[in-house]
Amino acid sequence: MSFSRINASAATLSKNRTEDSISPISGMCVTCVDGCIGMCEIGKTAYRGHVAIYPQPFGVITTPAEKDYPVDYSHFNIMGTAVGAHGIEADSDKAIFPAVNLEVAFGHDKGIKFRLPIMIPGIGSTNIARDNWEGLAIGTALAGTGLTIGENVVGMDPESVIKDGQVVDTVDLKRRVKLFMDHQRDGYGAIVVQANIEDTRLGVQEYAIDKLGVQCVELKWGQGAKDIGGEVKVKNLEKAQLLYERGYVVIPDPTDPHVIEAFEKGSFTEFERHSRVGMVTEESFAQRVEELRAAGAKYIFLKTGAYRPADLARAVKFASKYKLDLLTVDGAGGGTGMSPWRMMNEWGVPTVEIHSLLYKYARRLDDAGEYVPPLTVAGGFTFEDQMFKGLAMGAPFVKLIGMARSPIAAAMVGKTIGRTIKENQVPVYVERFGHSIDKIFVTASHLRKELGNDEFEKIPTGAIGLYTYYERLAQGLRQMMAGSRKFALEHMSRDDLAALTPEAAGISGIKYIMDVDKDEVDKILGC
Repeated sequence: MSFSRINASAATLSKNRTEDSISPISGMCVTCVDGCIGMCEIGKTAYRGHVAIYPQPFGVITTPAEKDYPVDYSHFNIMGTAVGAHGIEADSDKAIFPAVNLEVAFGHDKGIKFRLPIMIPGIGSTNIARDNWEGLAIGTALAGTGLTIGENVVGMDPESVIKDGQVVDTVDLKRRVKLFMDHQRDGYGAIVVQANIEDTRLGVQEYAIDKLGVQCVELKWGQGAKDIGGEVKVKNLEKAQLLYERGYVVIPDPTDPHVIEAFEKGSFTEFERHSRVGMVTEESFAQRVEELRAAGAKYIFLKTGAYRPADLARAVKFASKYKLDLLTVDGAGGGTGMSPWRMMNEWGVPTVEIHSLLYKYARRLDDAGEYVPPLTVAGGFTFEDQMFKGLAMGAPFVKLIGMARSPIAAAMVGKTIGRTIKENQVPVYVERFGHSIDKIFVTASHLRKELGNDEFEKIPTGAIGLYTYYERLAQGLRQMMAGSRKFALEHMSRDDLAALTPEAAGISGIKYIMDVDKDEVDKILGC
């Protein structure tokens, strides 16, 4: 059985000529014919070269891996019960699913509070993030959850003012922070500013703390989509040269006269901007944490990717030793921007495996009496059943679920529906619900009542789309938790899950479904 799809994908705008007759090893058509124009990825590479490494079309898509991993969260089922209740009185009139409390507080002083256990981790300098930021930021603020401003936002902003290698003013970062803060309600939720190597050199987090009032900052080691630095495509020569001057890796060299000539002739149409890979050491990590605390950071997070187990152990240990307020661990296969397609599919530790290792490492530290930071798990989560499983798999240490592609999708759909309403061109699939915001969006009346008519009218439909998506996740999660008789997140446990296969049980440490409750069954039967 092959777990990978090779040589043809919608993500790379490639396909096989003989779609019903493909070599499972190479992904090539069984009959590769002289005269084919090159529809497959090999053929496309023959004339587009390195351009074919990346998903297309750039700037308007988000892209996850297509690899079918041997074990995923669908290989676990949620265990309900007919007995008792945790976190509420065992009374049928009180233990109803709307009573499930989904709020979570974390940080060294429990000063960060979310209405729902959701974090959007690291939406950075890609076009898809910038073009949908209004919906993401306002929707997150209204929902009282978390949103992370990812890497390279300042460096990519042509209007940033940089003096002596340090940022002194920005347009895009200020806009991103302000959109969230202006709509934050009752202190719920958080806006987080992340930094990679280039951001750190520019002093982005110090600027955000001092000038923008940001309390939460995040160190970034990586993500689940790739094991290199972030990359984007740049279609403008002057911008490519600006980024080169700011210290980014830009290929081909936009200052080379031969490259400039080729670009102007149309031989190629876009440059690649890459970030550098990190070189983690405990000494430099400790130093950076101290610098951020001295700069006034109230909360410090760490985000790591799907690196090998030793790197995960470093992340857990460093976050423990230096008393970080949150650690986010991403599983392989994610992608919100322009990660190399084959890399995204073929590198890293998959989600269930890395989350299982994370639990084991956290448990070891906890058993030794060491501090375990609050954890966020990410890696392809989209709906309430997966959220439940992620929270239960890592209980009691996992406090939040990280999601990116699905919130972006909700914001994009909301934005698109808003545009069609204004243009009086609501699609047939949607117009059955109505032709106005109040009729189409099921949360509109609730939001209008809470915000007031004047404020509601200013809310972009992208934000309403995200808020409405979260509303569905919240109700679905409450229903599942009530079925397991867990009426607050703190009561969730690994016993709320059962593994459907011995392989899933062996990887995760979750009991195989035929072994669940064995001891209790013996007591009940008494024979």
